[in-house]
Amino acid sequence: MELVAVLGAVFVLLVVGYLGVSAVLRRIPATSLRLPTGPIPDTWSGIVERNVPLSRGLSADERERLLRLVQIFLTDKHFEGCGGLTITEEMKVTIAAGACLLLLHLEGPCYPTLRTVLVYPHGFVPKLAGSPGTGQVAPPPARLMGESWGDGVVVISWDDTVRGARNPADGENVVLHEFAHQLDAEDGVSDGAPILPPSALRTWGGVLSEEYERLRRDAAHDRGSVLDDYGATNKAEFFAVATETFFEKPVQLQREHPELYGQLQQFYQQDPARRAPPP
Repeated sequence: MELVAVLGAVFVLLVVGYLGVSAVLRRIPATSLRLPTGPIPDTWSGIVERNVPLSRGLSADERERLLRLVQIFLTDKHFEGCGGLTITEEMKVTIAAGACLLLLHLEGPCYPTLRTVLVYPHGFVPKLAGSPGTGQVAPPPARLMGESWGDGVVVISWDDTVRGARNPADGENVVLHEFAHQLDAEDGVSDGAPILPPSALRTWGGVLSEEYERLRRDAAHDRGSVLDDYGATNKAEFFAVATETFFEKPVQLQREHPELYGQLQQFYQQDPARRAPPP
């Protein structure tokens, strides 16, 4: 029995090690991401300029790269309208551009675990299952703006996408939020830690834990913060909220939470505080 236990433990360690290494390799490829070279539709630049004003602070090279990433995204991912919504080119390009803004200077693949983007016209109520114990169905929660599922699906409200994206300084952007969850979950665990080089894990974990606990204290004592209180729910939500704030309120985040800003700057390889603020 002891031999069986030892072999079992060794097997578990090997599996965990394999998953860890394979996760890192998904985000750190052997070669740079190969961008498309075909023509970009003429309408895309106008859609991004109008609906994704965060892109206005990008350099010309960065805007070109963003549109190339959108090409990859729209080739690889399936969009599906829900609640009677008909998907349009504007919807696909707007959502893809917001999602790819996070990837702008990351060399890994384009959301490798994502398969489908479901788009509702408005906020939606998620489907609920009965309780295993009683069989009763819980009352529906408030309408959601978005969800990120662990099986390769993101759900987005189109109205909330447009509202959040067109106000690039309110700290609320459902596309940035849900696709930050996708980055977080690429290693198979949604814990606020995206795939990072081993040398960065300890510092990231320390800063994340300290800032998360700080937000929990602020929320508990009703103290205002540049970070939305929803980030105090758990570390996965903290990372998603911090990502929204990093891109939409970068100067304030850098001033009030310099260590957190520094970690996000290091991960995304972007410095939004240095960009000219969008009008």
